Amino acid sequence: MNITMILDMASSLDDRLVVTSGKRSVTASELQRLARRAADSVRGATAIVYEGVNHLAYPVALFGAVYAGIPFVPLNYRLGDAALTALEAKHDGARILRSADVDGWIAELDDRPDPADEDLDGDLTDPDAIAVVIYTSGTTSEPKAAVLRHRHLMAYVLNTLEFASAAVDDATLIAVPPYHIAGLTNLMSNLYTGRRVVYASSFDARQWIDTVREESVTHAMLVPTMLARVVDVLAEDGGGIPSLASLAYGGARTPRPVIERALEVLPETGFVNAYGLTETASSIAVLAPDDHRSAAASSDPAVRARLGSVGRALPGIDVEIRDERGALLPPGQDGLVYVRGDQISGEYGDRSVLDDGGWFATRDLGRLDADGYLYIEGRADDTIIRGGENIAPAEIEDVLVAHPAVSEAAVVGVPDPEWGQRLVAVIVGDGDPEEIRSWVKARLRSSKTPDSIVITTELPRTETGKLVRRKLLADLTASDTTPELEKNNA
Repeated sequence: MNITMILDMASSLDDRLVVTSGKRSVTASELQRLARRAADSVRGATAIVYEGVNHLAYPVALFGAVYAGIPFVPLNYRLGDAALTALEAKHDGARILRSADVDGWIAELDDRPDPADEDLDGDLTDPDAIAVVIYTSGTTSEPKAAVLRHRHLMAYVLNTLEFASAAVDDATLIAVPPYHIAGLTNLMSNLYTGRRVVYASSFDARQWIDTVREESVTHAMLVPTMLARVVDVLAEDGGGIPSLASLAYGGARTPRPVIERALEVLPETGFVNAYGLTETASSIAVLAPDDHRSAAASSDPAVRARLGSVGRALPGIDVEIRDERGALLPPGQDGLVYVRGDQISGEYGDRSVLDDGGWFATRDLGRLDADGYLYIEGRADDTIIRGGENIAPAEIEDVLVAHPAVSEAAVVGVPDPEWGQRLVAVIVGDGDPEEIRSWVKARLRSSKTPDSIVITTELPRTETGKLVRRKLLADLTASDTTPELEKNNA
């Protein structure tokens, strides 16, 4: 059993269109034919390395690699030449597809004859074969090659989705990058449920909204920075997007004020917060639409706080919170998040990091409440130790973003001879630093009030919206930034 099973099953759904890319739409049977031809065209290659944008070539290359019996490796095409060359060197003998190649490659496959079954080299019965290698985003360290086998991806699909459950006219808009785990699993999930995938080759909030309207998109997934921009445009536009029944968001932590505003701007849309990692083959916890609306409408602070959670574990997933020694913590206590389940890989190259019980250490800080809702407080590496107190930046960032003059915020700890680290908040906005510090102090205790506030025009982020704290910290601790810090703390 491998992921071509999804394509086989989708091919049984009459002539339903499954992928729209530009002006072209294809059925599952057409996609399958292209993928088999792709497999025949790359015979002898060690992998298919995909460096293109969202395009019909993406699913063709993915399934083509499976039929050829080789891994599919999507790389970040936005990387510089040196970084891409270094990653390509790890896959010697691979067939490389770049953005400039994809149109021509599909045209070649259109004209290519169909191969016989015996001409395809893939073993479609081996669940342990490597399906995909995805390089993690590397916000705190160098990217690592996360290995996902067919059994991991199929466990996610089979445990969480119902085959052919989508309506015939349902369509999902995919604007997340093709080298992100969400790009991969969104494709598989929608093929399995029978929902047409509409590809956006790049993201622009206005263009995204126009596409939703033109294609009558019913489902979509955005990362937090994309969601914030869409909400801003919709608030000015006033036209709404009535076809959009469901909007998922994830890929990075979403500040609670952002989702509260989104719920106001899109009152008829069901919101889904999905939490997962590359190593977990997509989502492992979900905050469902009913959870969003009930939390937003509640006067109970504990229930309303669930808007800041990532929901509850999906079927087949176990979650534990442990302290630094590995001891299990009770509900309500912050600690390290561990997860276990059939979809979880926890494998890099030929090295597994699962413990003896099959648990994967996410390196995220979080807690579970008494009802099983999971709260993610950030990466363990992000923790700031100020005067012996452990401080999670996320709590302070949420308060900062709630200020009307602040659109984005990041808090880091810079070295300090007296306190060990001091809190520096970097914000995108136009407020007065001292007034904003007072705002935070009134809502959090003094030890969590930033010592300094720096105003900037943009925070360093990955394409999926994750804050690159190491870049921010390096900029702040550079000698030429010190006067600015002191000035804003005066």
